[in-house]
Amino acid sequence: MSESEPSIFTRIVAREIPADIVFENDDIIAFRDINPQAAVHLLIVPKTEAYANVVELAAGDPALLAQMVDAAAQLATEHASGEFRLIFNTGPSAGQTVFHVHAHLLSGSIGEGTLG
Repeated sequence: MSESEPSIFTRIVAREIPADIVFENDDIIAFRDINPQAAVHLLIVPKTEAYANVVELAAGDPALLAQMVDAAAQLATEHASGEFRLIFNTGPSAGQTVFHVHAHLLSGSIGEGTLG
């Protein structure tokens, strides 16, 4: 990620880009994905853009990674049945398009409301 240009997630944190925010604390923000792949599809994003992917985050700040997982569990309880998938894409060939670490919380199928 270019140091001179903030990621789309940093711009959401700064409220430069609108988002349907469902959770926020001092370190993390979570919001609905604009292109949902399941009945519940939330993005959980650390407010720092210091880590491009989950491997960097785990090495650099494991406590922040644990906060993300805790937030995922809380959000799944609030927005779904408590059951969820938590996906971190790492690298372009794995589907990562924003190089500001983030997790996709998915639960249910579009139109069906059940886990696949």
